Amino acid sequence: MPDLGGGVVTEAHAGGTVRVTTFERTLVDVLDAPDLGGGWEEVWRSLEMVEYFDLAAVISHALKLGSALTSARVGFFLEQHREALFVEEHHLKALRDHAPRQPRYLDRKREAGRLVKTWNLVVPERVLNRTWAQVA
Repeated sequence: MPDLGGGVVTEAHAGGTVRVTTFERTLVDVLDAPDLGGGWEEVWRSLEMVEYFDLAAVISHALKLGSALTSARVGFFLEQHREALFVEEHHLKALRDHAPRQPRYLDRKREAGRLVKTWNLVVPERVLNRTWAQVA
């Protein structure tokens, strides 16, 4: 069976088997292509439901993609959830070392926001402050 970039496991389902991505691969992939995950609110809320990630696997997969923007998005998410996910400085540094050198927008819509200098990301206020959590 092909590797497909790692982070794919085989699980029993309905009398057969299916290949699914691990939580770690899913975290990276959905931050790499947030439009496929329903947008930022849906991505954040879904990822927040996962209680544990193997952070070494998350970082490894993020760096395999070779995208500075994805490294920054993953780092920003982990930083926002630092306490809940037991993220340590060395995890963030590994991603920060591969973040964009110039400011980039969080997504391709180029939505206005605030520059998060440590990640060189322009993050919309609604994502930065998770304002959707206040409405619920």
